[in-house]
Amino acid sequence: MERPGEQFLHQRDPKLHTSDFVEHEKERKERKGEETSQKPAEKIADWLEVIKKTHMGHQDDLRVLERIKAHYHKEYVIKPEDIPESYFNNQKRLAREQGHGDIEITEEVRGQLAETIRSDQESTLDNWIEYFSSKDSENFPVWSKYWAFTSVIKLSFYDKEKHAFAKRDKSTVAPFPDLNREALAYVVNAIVKKTSKENIPAATDNPEFRQLLQGSSFGKLYAYAIEKVTPAKESELINAKGEWVRYSKNSDHMLLVNSLQGHGTGWCTAGESTAKAQLQGGDFYVYYSYDKRGKPTIPRTAIRMRGSGIAEVRGVGPDQNLDPYIGEVVREKLKEFPDGKAYEKKSQDMKTLTAIEAKARGGGELSREDLIFLYEIKSHIQGFGYQRDPRINELIGGRDKRSDLAFTLGIPKEKISVTKEEALRGDIVF
Repeated sequence: MERPGEQFLHQRDPKLHTSDFVEHEKERKERKGEETSQKPAEKIADWLEVIKKTHMGHQDDLRVLERIKAHYHKEYVIKPEDIPESYFNNQKRLAREQGHGDIEITEEVRGQLAETIRSDQESTLDNWIEYFSSKDSENFPVWSKYWAFTSVIKLSFYDKEKHAFAKRDKSTVAPFPDLNREALAYVVNAIVKKTSKENIPAATDNPEFRQLLQGSSFGKLYAYAIEKVTPAKESELINAKGEWVRYSKNSDHMLLVNSLQGHGTGWCTAGESTAKAQLQGGDFYVYYSYDKRGKPTIPRTAIRMRGSGIAEVRGVGPDQNLDPYIGEVVREKLKEFPDGKAYEKKSQDMKTLTAIEAKARGGGELSREDLIFLYEIKSHIQGFGYQRDPRINELIGGRDKRSDLAFTLGIPKEKISVTKEEALRGDIVF
C-alpha cells in the first residue's frame, strides 16, 4: 500500500483530504505550477509536509515555537467564560467538607481560579507541542504525530477506576493528559507497524491489545500503555521502599512538576501554576519508591504544607487516596510534624462527617456509630476550619435528639436531658 500512514488518517477521517487546510496547500502548489493529485493520501501527504516545515523545521527558534503554542492555546485551552458554575460550586463543597463552612467565591477569586485552570492546561498542552516539535520525536512519522496530537486535544483526565480517559469539551477544566514518552512510543510504534502490515510481537499473544489495535483509538491505546506497560505495576506498588524528597517553600516548582508528569498520579500539582502556587504556600514533600533501576522516581504519596501546618496528604490510589501499601510510610512521616497526629484525626473526622451528610441527604438511616460520632460522645469532631464545622448543627438540627441519644446510649428517653433545666432533675442519666 502506498503511503500507509496517510491512508490510515484518511480511513480515520474521510473528510480530511477535503478540509480547508489540505485544499489550501493543493491550491498553493497549483499556483506555483507544481504537480498535485486528487488522491486523498497524496493530498494529505502534501499537507503534512507543510506541518513538518512549520512545526518541526524551527527547533532552534523559540519565537516560532511560542507562536505555535499561542495558536493552539487559543484553539484548545478553556475560555474563562466557559468554566462551568459547577466547578466553583465544587470548590465551595470541598471547603465545606474540610470544615470551613459556606465560603463565598468573589469575582477576584473566580479570576484567580480561572487563571490557574488555563495556565495548567497551557503547560500540559505545551508538553506535547514541544515534544512533537523536538528532535526527540523525529523518528515518529509526521502522520503518527498528527494522529496522536489531534487525539490528545480531545482527552481529559485519566480515570483510574474506569481505566480510560474522560472526553474533553469546551467546558473541561482538567489539564491535558500527562506526556508519558515511553507509553507514547509504545503506542506509536505499534500503530506504525499495524499500518505497514508488519508483525507486532506485543499483540501476538495478547487478544486485548490486538482488539485495541483494531480500533486504533489513541486514547484507549495510550491508556492501555500507561497502565499495562510503563507504570507502577502492582508488583512495584507492593515494594514501598523509597525516599522522601522535600521541595522547599518558594523553590523552583519545575523540579516538582517534572518529577510528577508522566506518572499518572492524578495530582493537580503536576500542573505548573498549581505547583508554583502550592510551593508559595509552604513546603511540599513527595515520597518516591524505587524503580527497576533502583532509583526513587515513582511518586507514591505527597504531603503539602500550608505555612508550618499540614494542608493535605494524598496518594496514587482512586480519588487520590493512599494505595494499600504506603500507609505505614505516611504514618511514620507524619510523626515528624507537630500537627501530624492532629491532621490524621481531622482528616478522618471530615471524611466521616461527609459520609454521614451524604447518607442523611439520601434519606438513609444513621447507624449507632454514626450518631456516636455526630453527637461527639467519644471525642470532639475536628476539622480544618477556624470555627466548628457548621454541618454538625445542620445535621443535628433536624433530628429528634432525645430519641437519637436514647438509641445511641441504650437508655430510656425519659432519662435523657436536652436542656439545662432537664439536666438539673435528679432522675436524669445523661
